[in-house]
Amino acid sequence: METQFSQQPLPAALLRSRHAERQAARLSALAMRSLLEEARLSPKPGLVDSRGAGAHQDLNLALMERSAHSLQPTFYRLALHSWLRPADAALRQEIGRQGRLGERHMLAATGGVNTHRGAIWALGLLVSACAMLGGTGPVAMITGGAARLAALQDPFSPKGFSKGQRAVQRYRVPGAREEAVCGFPHITQRALPQLRQSRGEGASEPQARLDALMAIMCTLTDTCVLNRGGMPALTAMHRGAAAVLAAGGTGRPAGRDALADLDRRMLRDNASPGGAADLLAATFFLDWVSA
Repeated sequence: METQFSQQPLPAALLRSRHAERQAARLSALAMRSLLEEARLSPKPGLVDSRGAGAHQDLNLALMERSAHSLQPTFYRLALHSWLRPADAALRQEIGRQGRLGERHMLAATGGVNTHRGAIWALGLLVSACAMLGGTGPVAMITGGAARLAALQDPFSPKGFSKGQRAVQRYRVPGAREEAVCGFPHITQRALPQLRQSRGEGASEPQARLDALMAIMCTLTDTCVLNRGGMPALTAMHRGAAAVLAAGGTGRPAGRDALADLDRRMLRDNASPGGAADLLAATFFLDWVSA
């Protein structure tokens, strides 16, 4: 009797629930992995990597890794709550609530240091959008779903201005919200194409990833850089990143020399392109989950 009972088919609702849980676990693991691999990628101009803290005084690689691990449960909950749901006000509010809980977990893990607040926003939207599609889909559909979510208002969002929002107002430039509402064009039009092009041209995986970072840094109005170094530092970042790609990318000696020049300039300006780093991690995630 026990054998016969164990062979009975499970109810469809339970099967769907188990499938959703497995997919949520997969998506959250990939989101965490994307943060880890972004943090460990070296050499990144001005950013924390395996060499050191870059332009930061309060960050190091171990802290970034601890932060990434602390966020996996947040991404898991985001995926479960978003599973096969439409982009509507109720889901947007839930995503906001889970994101704020994730920030608190991150700050508890890092002793109050903001390591991944921007990544929670970008990756959280993309994890949710992927779950809305059942765990995978074309890049355009995933980023389109994320854009619809980002365009909705969360009435429970904190009313104060973050450093990034203050930079957006002061310099009248687009920020993280605008990037998301537009469907992450720095990922879809710049980073992903460059990543795949560099791979196709024979670059190693770290070199292709660094080239993708340069593609983002060429044009992104990175509010982290603006807050630290103002418009001169942002202009220097754009020009330096463009010079790396113009020299053939980091797979070539001239490109590596240009990257070293950019690193020295970013350190001199005390500027760290944290916004570009968040989008690079999101690029890895989309590269892995897209159909």
